[in-house]
Amino acid sequence: MFYRGIKTNIFINIAVLLVLAMILINFVIIIAVQNILIRSEISKGNFLISSIENELINFDKTVKIFSDLDFKAKLNKILNESGFSCAVILDRKEDQIYFNGKSCDLQDEIKMLAKRAVQSGEKITEFLGTSWGVFWKQSRFLIISAPLFRGEDIIGGAGVVLKLEEVYGQLRHTQRLIFIYILVNTVIFTFFGLYRLAKLTVKPLNRLIKRANEYREDDELFFLYEKGDNEFNKLSKSLNSMLKRISEDKDRLQKTVKSLEKANFDLKQVQEDIIRAEKLASVGRLSSGIAHEIGNPISIIIGYLELIKKNNINNEETREFIDRAENEINRINNLIRQLLDFSRPLDIGLKAVSVHEIINDITKALKIQPILANIKLELHLAATIDTVMADSDQLRQVFLNLIINAADAINSINNKSDGKIIIKSESISSRDDNTGVNPYKLNIELIDNGPGISEENLNNIFDPFFTTKEPGKGTGLGLSVCFMIIDKLGGNIKATSKQGKGTTITITLPLYL
Repeated sequence: MFYRGIKTNIFINIAVLLVLAMILINFVIIIAVQNILIRSEISKGNFLISSIENELINFDKTVKIFSDLDFKAKLNKILNESGFSCAVILDRKEDQIYFNGKSCDLQDEIKMLAKRAVQSGEKITEFLGTSWGVFWKQSRFLIISAPLFRGEDIIGGAGVVLKLEEVYGQLRHTQRLIFIYILVNTVIFTFFGLYRLAKLTVKPLNRLIKRANEYREDDELFFLYEKGDNEFNKLSKSLNSMLKRISEDKDRLQKTVKSLEKANFDLKQVQEDIIRAEKLASVGRLSSGIAHEIGNPISIIIGYLELIKKNNINNEETREFIDRAENEINRINNLIRQLLDFSRPLDIGLKAVSVHEIINDITKALKIQPILANIKLELHLAATIDTVMADSDQLRQVFLNLIINAADAINSINNKSDGKIIIKSESISSRDDNTGVNPYKLNIELIDNGPGISEENLNNIFDPFFTTKEPGKGTGLGLSVCFMIIDKLGGNIKATSKQGKGTTITITLPLYL
């Protein structure tokens, strides 16, 4: 690609402007000169007719003068020298008494105009034919006719024809000279203008560019400026001021970024501490229910061991008792493992997990809890795809908190026998081709038939430490922790409820495809 620097652009623009300006001036001058030349020819024609008129005044009869050979030769010489191609003279009766023109094709036209001049008593000028002028086609012939007077009486009429091609030829010759003049002037003034403008603009710009390429952040005075108060010196001062402000803003920005990084780190630590605290609180609530479940298998195991100690049983019965005791031990082991899963430190690493699998595991663990003894737990997991990118432990905590909250709400009413918690799932699509966001979502709804939430409290349930439970029965962090976890996964959680008609918690998560 042809590189066009500022010098090249200045050169081209100066040349174009000069050429256009001079061509416009040339056009105006040529048209003006053409009009002047044509008026000059008209004046010359009128003067010729006036000369004929003065010669005729000395004769009584116009016919006799044209029988004078000297006068006729004199008139022919004047016509030839004046450049008129032909001429005609009429008497007062409009009869032709003189005609001169070897190659005149306009004899009838000139005679007709001469008659009109005799009849009207006024001079007549007309243009006929077409021929190429200087710039476009113009009139080819100029016809001048006028009456001939003796005193106040019209004694005849005369008309002359001029070929304008000679005028156009002279103008075209002049035009060629002007074009040469335009070319020479364009070259001279373009280089002179380029030299002056380059000295005034290009050199200072090159100095600024050179200084910009040599820029170092520790320079005190970067753009040097010379004496004077021109625009480039003002620009240098402004650039120095701008760079100083940029350097100061950069320092402030770096300090702000470091401060924000520290605040963000502290915020993450606080969030993790809150989630950890709520998780331990949930584990504490589970422990009271699991303690009973562990006590029963231990009693059974002790009973089997007592039977084994007796000598009145055979080997087959001993094997059976040992197997049953082993099953009870495995049951205890599973319960303890579930507690450890809930209470172990958070793993912030995200991986593809099955939401249905997590919900199934949690519901199996909670069905043995006394809190759900009189509550029916139904699963309607209809989503064909349930894989999301998440931390499985955090998702377990979300669903654990939500189910326990729903169970607490149902147990807070008098009639607890028909309590019900329903968990639904479905895959949804909110495709929008104009966004780069994954449009496929997993929608989970947790519905209970508890007392519901009042409208005034509904907007505050996700706020930290907000709770409607009695003191000592809730931290107020459960739903807040759920909100933080779901938000970190790129999803959202919302609650809809009417007092006396239960509550629905809706979670939406982006699917992992």
